[in-house]
Amino acid sequence: MSGSTGERPELASTLRAAGMRVTGTRERVYAVVTEMPHSTPDAIIERVNESGPPVPPSSVYRALEALEEVGVVAHTHLDHRAPTYHRADHARHLHLVCRSCGAVAESPAELAGGLVAALEREHGFAADVTHMAIQGECSTCRS
Repeated sequence: MSGSTGERPELASTLRAAGMRVTGTRERVYAVVTEMPHSTPDAIIERVNESGPPVPPSSVYRALEALEEVGVVAHTHLDHRAPTYHRADHARHLHLVCRSCGAVAESPAELAGGLVAALEREHGFAADVTHMAIQGECSTCRS
C-alpha cells in the first residue's frame, strides 16, 4: 500500500521535504505511534497489521527508522528490552519506570535541569535525558 491517504498532511510534507516517499506503511506506523505512545516495535507491528493489509515486520522497522530520521518519531529505552516509540513532538519528558509493577510515568524534562547543567559544566557533556528512563519505585508500590 503506497501513496498518501491525505489524513496527515504534516507527515507527508515532512517526509517529502527530506526527500522521502510517503507510503501507506509509514502513515500507518505513524498513526499507531500516535495512538499508542511508548509501544515496542512488536506492539506496533501487531497494531499495524490489525488496521489493514499485513505489513512485514522488516517494513515496519524501516518505517520507524525513516520516521525517526525525519524527526517525527523518537524512541526511548525504558528497560533492557526493546525500545519504545512515541511522537517526537510530544512534550520533552522524563520516563519514570517502576521496577516493581512496570508502570511508566512522564515528568517534565526540566526537572532534570540541574543534572543536565552539572554534566555540561563538569564534563562539557550535553545530555539528552529524554532518551533514557529513570528506574525506581512508584508511589503506589511504595505504600
